[in-house]
Amino acid sequence: MAELVPGSNQPLPDGTLTIRVPGPFDLSALVTGDDGKVTGDNDFVFFNQPTTPGVQVHGDTITVRPGQLRPGASRVTVVVSPADPGTPLGRLPAPVMSITGSGSGSGGNTPLACFAPPRPGTETVLLLAEIYRRGTRWKVRAIGQGYADGLAGVARDFGVDVADDGTADPQPTPPPTTGDAPALALVNAARSRHGVPPVTLDPRLTRAAEAHAAAMAAHGALGAESPDGTSLFHRVAASGYIPLTLTEHLVSGPRTPDAFIDYCLSDGERGGPFRDPAVAHVGIGSASGAGDVFWTAVWAQPFTPDGLRRLAAEVIALTNAERAAARLAPLAPDPRLTTAAQAHSDDMVARDFYSHTSPEGGQPWDRAATAGAIHRGIGENIACGQRGPAEVVRGWMNSPGHRANILKADFTHIGIGYATGSRAGTYWTQLFGASR
Repeated sequence: MAELVPGSNQPLPDGTLTIRVPGPFDLSALVTGDDGKVTGDNDFVFFNQPTTPGVQVHGDTITVRPGQLRPGASRVTVVVSPADPGTPLGRLPAPVMSITGSGSGSGGNTPLACFAPPRPGTETVLLLAEIYRRGTRWKVRAIGQGYADGLAGVARDFGVDVADDGTADPQPTPPPTTGDAPALALVNAARSRHGVPPVTLDPRLTRAAEAHAAAMAAHGALGAESPDGTSLFHRVAASGYIPLTLTEHLVSGPRTPDAFIDYCLSDGERGGPFRDPAVAHVGIGSASGAGDVFWTAVWAQPFTPDGLRRLAAEVIALTNAERAAARLAPLAPDPRLTTAAQAHSDDMVARDFYSHTSPEGGQPWDRAATAGAIHRGIGENIACGQRGPAEVVRGWMNSPGHRANILKADFTHIGIGYATGSRAGTYWTQLFGASR
């Protein structure tokens, strides 16, 4: 059974999933699509509305049947709150989640994963984990994100229409420090001038941006990673947002949203997200510290299986363009090499490492063989941190060893893997095979 940490994920088998969190808690679930929003109140499952297609809440247990979710559903977010409303989670035993699975003919539940999040403090709600679809398979991602404004605040962030009952929040949420609305208006005005669609503020990206800006302000230095090893991309993953592409701005100095946006637009490369039609969501945060103002903006395109296929196809096209320039035959996509390459990118994100060698000692040819790709020769390029296909292929071509793989005449087939998260944000794998 896998022991999850915040931001990590674990593949799930087909069949029924049982999620249990024993203790003095109430469990809830939110059913959403790739945009992270519900389609109606029926997507919020809790003690007063315990069932919806594919999800049932009963006491300390949530049952999820992914194959029975409503059309368009791709995520089920598990939420835990105190059974006694208003009691901070820090006063209760730490919640521990376990997941078991049972498929047809399994004869019982098989332990799959467990998650013990960092002990909450004053929060009254915890986004515990997310069951989500990646391609045709389902996974679980550990989150551990706390809320101070109760289930109503969580529900509103996910798009549920929650009526105000006149009661006070146990700990009111402080007003935003970023001036999100003015900043968004400036962003979309700039995008309009470039003829691209507007973006929307995503609450998950905003939470990640605010947390990262606060961490930079606390240490008085810009950086994608805090001294404790938590990166901006860890924060994005913990928020529950799954990006296909993401770009960040980490800036110190500007005192207002106007000045921050002006700075981003003052340079062609920095201004890229303002011209990119693929960017759909943004999160902006700022914090004061060390006599300065620190800003974080996260720009993202949400993950979709079709988007991943298009991105991989672009990497292959750029790779083959380099081979054509060297008068070499193009590489043909191989689905088995693709499976192995994708598994390695996913693994590097999930277990927070960057290497051709897995923690157990597995090598590229081992992964290819496991996926059923039997080739006379195997080669692998990996990269992390690059924000798009053109950047990653250019980086490989500027490296003698990686360039040699791309331009090796013996190679005939290729598979591409790509995943987001962990320390660097993006993890790329290029797996080559030579015909027998």
